[in-house]
Amino acid sequence: MSGYIGTADGRDLNTPMTQGYQVVPVAKRQRFAVNYHLLSISERPRRVRLQIWLADGRSVQTVIPVWPTADWHEREAFDLMGIAFAEHPNLQRILLDDDWEGHPLRKDYPIGGEPVRFSGEA
Repeated sequence: MSGYIGTADGRDLNTPMTQGYQVVPVAKRQRFAVNYHLLSISERPRRVRLQIWLADGRSVQTVIPVWPTADWHEREAFDLMGIAFAEHPNLQRILLDDDWEGHPLRKDYPIGGEPVRFSGEA
């Protein structure tokens, strides 16, 4: 927040000052959201956003039968966020090693990092 609204009794610490953000944002519906941004390439182009909210551990239907190029993007979302896509033909890691535990963009792994290994250690 950039500050607080001043009143005759001083600043109100419960009311943010930033214009346009006078209320607390609405809570997210679920933990994850899968978004598809679609563009019609025609004389009158139209844009559509398809948004699906998912709880942790839930899956969403793949769109590969309709948009085959979504394959890489769905695999990336699975690899980095752990979002499963039902009936995906090849849902496996694409960026991280197969033995990597967890999903790095979730940021729910233990704090402390990995132990440092120095060259020359046995």
